[in-house]
Amino acid sequence: MPQRKYQTPRVFEQKVRLLNHTYRQLFIQDLGHDQPTILFTNDAHASARQLIIRYAKRMLIENALSDAVRFFHIDALSSSVGFKVDFDMALLVIASGLYRLTGRRMRGYDDAQARQIFRDLVDMPANITVSDTDVTVRFHRRAHLPIVLASGLFDKPIPVPWWNNRPLRLAP
Repeated sequence: MPQRKYQTPRVFEQKVRLLNHTYRQLFIQDLGHDQPTILFTNDAHASARQLIIRYAKRMLIENALSDAVRFFHIDALSSSVGFKVDFDMALLVIASGLYRLTGRRMRGYDDAQARQIFRDLVDMPANITVSDTDVTVRFHRRAHLPIVLASGLFDKPIPVPWWNNRPLRLAP
């Protein structure tokens, strides 16, 4: 099992028959919750351990989306049109993924939530210079700047296609 605080959950499993189909029902205790976790599955072949690990991974994804909804304010949409909601959700997932990728490049931010990455690493004052040849972002001194410097983002310019491949340069 992946590194977890609760390494030895107790599992009670039983078969359940509904509408002429047989399912597995697992009651899992000692996962750190007051009440047991109940898993209901039609997977007859996976072990209880595999099912618990799959459940844990799905919960991480759900928790990340929940955090992103709160951080990116998707619950404050201005329209109830389905397309807009779907598009906003797609953008939310992309933005959340980009924040997670950024966090993975930064020492100590592997598992950080989007709001912490934004607060510590993105929301920092800078001077921006736009010239005919490039765009330079020069950051002011700040407590988390050494982490950003160590990430390698300052090492080479980044060509930006919608600026006619004009490079973006990050500078301390």
